[in-house]
Amino acid sequence: MSDVTSNNRIAVKIRPMAESDLKEIARLEKEIFSDPWPMRSFAEILADDQWESLVAEADGMTVGYACYMIVLNESHLANIASVPAYRRKSVAKQLLERILDTVKDRGCDLILLEVRPSNAEAIAFYEMYGFTMLYRRPNYYRRPAEDALVMVRYLDTDRE
Repeated sequence: MSDVTSNNRIAVKIRPMAESDLKEIARLEKEIFSDPWPMRSFAEILADDQWESLVAEADGMTVGYACYMIVLNESHLANIASVPAYRRKSVAKQLLERILDTVKDRGCDLILLEVRPSNAEAIAFYEMYGFTMLYRRPNYYRRPAEDALVMVRYLDTDRE
C-alpha cells in the first residue's frame, strides 16, 4: 500500500483523465454509483473544452476521479468518486482541493453541485469545504428516484 500519514491521508498522483482511462473509469462508476454515467458521457467530457476531468492514482491504479465544468465565471462539480477500498484516505479531499484551486485560479465566483439528500456523508463532506444548500431539485436522480440538493460554494472571499 501507499504511504498513509497519521491522519489516514494517502499520497495520490492527480492527473488529467485520458482516453485510455475511460474503460476503467466506466467500470468504477458502475461499482460506486447506483445510477452510473455511461462510458460515452466520460468520452464526451474529454472532447468538450468546457469540461475538465481528473484521475487520482495510488498503488499503480486508479483510486478516484472527478469531472467538473467551467462556464465563464461559474463552475459545476458534476462527478467525484473514490474507490471503496480507498475511502477515508483523503482521495476525494485531494481531488476537491485541486478543483477548488483550479476554479479559483480560472476566475470562477462559485462552484455548484448536486447531491442526494440521503447521502449524509457526502453532504457533510461538502459542508466541511464551505458548501451550503441553495435549493432542492425535484426528481433529479433515477435509480433510485430521489431529489437532489443543489449546493453552492461562493469563491469570492467577500461572500464567504
